[in-house]
Amino acid sequence: MVEIDAQTTLVGIIGDPVAHSLSPRMHNAAFNALQMNWRYAAFRVPAAGLSQALRGIVGLGMAGVNVTIPHKESAAGVLDELDDLARQIGAVKGMLDALTSDGGMPAAGRRCVVVGAGGGGRAAAFALAAAGASRVTVLNRTERKAQSLADAVRRAAPGCRVEPAPLLAEAVERAVADAEIVVHATAATMSAAMGGGGGRADWLQVLARRLHRGMAVLDMVYTPAWTELLGAAKAAGATAVSGLSMLVFQGARSFQLWTGRQAPLDVMRRAVGLNELPLKR
Repeated sequence: MVEIDAQTTLVGIIGDPVAHSLSPRMHNAAFNALQMNWRYAAFRVPAAGLSQALRGIVGLGMAGVNVTIPHKESAAGVLDELDDLARQIGAVKGMLDALTSDGGMPAAGRRCVVVGAGGGGRAAAFALAAAGASRVTVLNRTERKAQSLADAVRRAAPGCRVEPAPLLAEAVERAVADAEIVVHATAATMSAAMGGGGGRADWLQVLARRLHRGMAVLDMVYTPAWTELLGAAKAAGATAVSGLSMLVFQGARSFQLWTGRQAPLDVMRRAVGLNELPLKR
């Protein structure tokens, strides 16, 4: 374990809440493995303190931070520079790396479904379209929000066919029928069970039943790390991709950006328990 001293380089994550984050465990395991005098810490920052916190990074000489809920989109207005993709999506994910490496499914030319049009769904839709997906169907409970996101993605990636649809059982069934990639980006699978009555349960049950062999299913939720949706994907012969995978690849990109060194992916995967999940068919 490297002790913090005057030579330690600090990085971290800011959010509210943030105590649950697995990022400190993951990054510090990587620093230890490479014997680097770096430390990663979690900082709880309320919304009112976001601007001061981000500007304080420079003053403290920190190498950088990750930004998580609820600050992902608000942080964009405080930064000095923002690349084009980050400006469009308002949140940057390791989703494409996770789909390619753990899902065996690069996005180029694929028919995709994104469930949810919030921060995660917005990031997913833009990223898939930018990566060359042939079609992206955006499903959301508020159809107007799905339409707005679809319009924005079309403008950014005119070569991709982008379709909005309501988050209803019938629409889910149609969208998933020939899909090759499904990205779930709502909080629905965070509960213990997907069954029972009610509108949300109906569409989620249909989604689980319509998963099929030859597709990759990524659930952005990583608490729990193994959701019932991933279990349904595996049972259907699809490739299940945990939200932990996305977290690891996002972390690896941050690690490389900050340190200039290749991230020790195996160490990071073990640190968050990703290798313990029953992902393989």
